[in-house]
Amino acid sequence: MGSTGVRGALRRLFRKEKPLPPRSGRPLALVYRGPASLPGCSEAVAGLLEGSRWGFDVRYTGPREEIPLSAEALAGAAVYAQPGGGDLDRGYRHLKRHRDLLRDFVARGGRYLGFCLGGYLAGATPGFALLPGDTDQYIATPGATVDDEEDTLVDVRWRGRDRTVFFQDGPCFLLEPGSRASVLATYPNGAVAALVTPYGAGRVAVVGPHPEATDDWFTDAGLPVRHAQDLGLDLVDAVMAG
Repeated sequence: MGSTGVRGALRRLFRKEKPLPPRSGRPLALVYRGPASLPGCSEAVAGLLEGSRWGFDVRYTGPREEIPLSAEALAGAAVYAQPGGGDLDRGYRHLKRHRDLLRDFVARGGRYLGFCLGGYLAGATPGFALLPGDTDQYIATPGATVDDEEDTLVDVRWRGRDRTVFFQDGPCFLLEPGSRASVLATYPNGAVAALVTPYGAGRVAVVGPHPEATDDWFTDAGLPVRHAQDLGLDLVDAVMAG
């Protein structure tokens, strides 16, 4: 390491951590924004949480945000949301060092909310191992109605109702027999598209498609707009209940 690198390391070692911004008194929802997400994904999740009935104080957390992803920040949070992003392996490389932190947060009573990549990351190979099972690509399952990684629409059956949702290579969820998970939605081939499950004293809710998608996601991809935010709000309610 050169002298510049040594000086930088010493500055990082001895600098004081910035104090967390003042709290509003409302339940805090932390939404990850950083290299393990894509532009627009974090903001769509934040908008969904702001529109929920829980009165959240929604803040972003990440390496370049006002609130760093840390034990101190999570200690004051009601829910942590991991939005969509790019490749699973790349995303996990950025977040691997936070794995135990997030597992502890949920085990102690916190809530984890995962959308698409955030759903993959809740799995175990690789991921945070927050699910009673693992994840797989929906497009790789027998009888999948989508067979490529392009932006598209996917049909799901959500709590007994047929809906169409924005989709981009999202996960399905593989549950161990006898798990305590509650399935909220399935894809047309029966693969699990959304679920909620206990983890320690906390709860985890994950979804493969993007019910949080805003109109511009559809128009930018040349797709007809399908509003599904009500499904996203149902997911939020499911993770916060209990």
